[in-house]
Amino acid sequence: MARCTSEILLTTCRMLIVAVLVCGKAFGAMISTERSMNPYPRKKAIPAFTLANLAPPYLEHTYFEGQDLRPFQAHAASFDLANAWWLAEASALAYADEAFAAEWFRKAGLDEVRFFDKRSTQCFVASNREFAVVAFRGSEVWRRRSGFDARVVAADFMTNADFWLADWTDGGKVHRGFKNALEEVWVDLFPHLVVLQRRGCRIWMTGHSLGAALATLAADRFGEVQGVFTFGSPRVGNRRFKENYSIRTYRFVNGNDMVTRVPPSGLYVHVGEPKFIDHGGAIRNRPAETVIDLLPLTGRTDEKIIPENSHPPKTPLFVPNAVIDHVPLLYAILIWNNLVDVSPGAEQEAFTLRPAFGH
Repeated sequence: MARCTSEILLTTCRMLIVAVLVCGKAFGAMISTERSMNPYPRKKAIPAFTLANLAPPYLEHTYFEGQDLRPFQAHAASFDLANAWWLAEASALAYADEAFAAEWFRKAGLDEVRFFDKRSTQCFVASNREFAVVAFRGSEVWRRRSGFDARVVAADFMTNADFWLADWTDGGKVHRGFKNALEEVWVDLFPHLVVLQRRGCRIWMTGHSLGAALATLAADRFGEVQGVFTFGSPRVGNRRFKENYSIRTYRFVNGNDMVTRVPPSGLYVHVGEPKFIDHGGAIRNRPAETVIDLLPLTGRTDEKIIPENSHPPKTPLFVPNAVIDHVPLLYAILIWNNLVDVSPGAEQEAFTLRPAFGH
């Protein structure tokens, strides 16, 4: 009797194990089908920016999350929203220290990483066999650091403040501080780019804030660049510089980003095709200056709505939108949320129509 009972229990256990395996396979197939039908993850929530995390680097952020779903298009010859997101992530990552940034670039498939570090200019070149991302770091005045280095801050402040026009290599005039900052790193950066280009790498350049200005100048000076994406870029040169500038460039402006309004218009003009992110989070094809210049630098702090029915983020009451809108991580998240809204190959038609936030 005991033996019979044991056999029944053993048989029952075997049946349960088989049932679990069958259900597991069915569940896995269901998940796989769901993923194939919905190949994009959810929109990313906007962090609650405080004085502690307003400035980069953003060490808790998962960089290039979703890269397998929207890979970089190295040979793109027109605007590509996935590339915009990749390069926005790279621009935010460029504020981090070398070891941290290199690890994330390698996780994104860019296994060779070089860091160029001079007095007021820092630049990452992350590459693989197909393409290279040249990401210039923005101002150290903007960046959070574990220790305060007055010399570094002073160097970047002088770079930004030295806004007298200087002669440029191909004609026209550019911001003297930006030009001098590029000169610091160019003697080392240029030969490395030549090696990558001869290897067959497509060169892409990017940057946020001061880094955006340096990417613009570097692309114009190097010449053989597949494309440039800038985020929160100041004006770089005069009208003659713009007339001579021929690099395929897309210049993102988020809301009332204050840096995009300096140096003053007139002597300086923007270059590149503007991509304006409005206060609803949607990307629009219209010149940023025609919108931005109409918006005063006020102290209002309209709260942006986080998608997926989350709570809206909180921001310091005394920090104006013009500062919040300049946050590099915000550019990356907003562009990703627009990318979620479109299907592959549909960016040209759809990205100007769909808001990044739910209402």
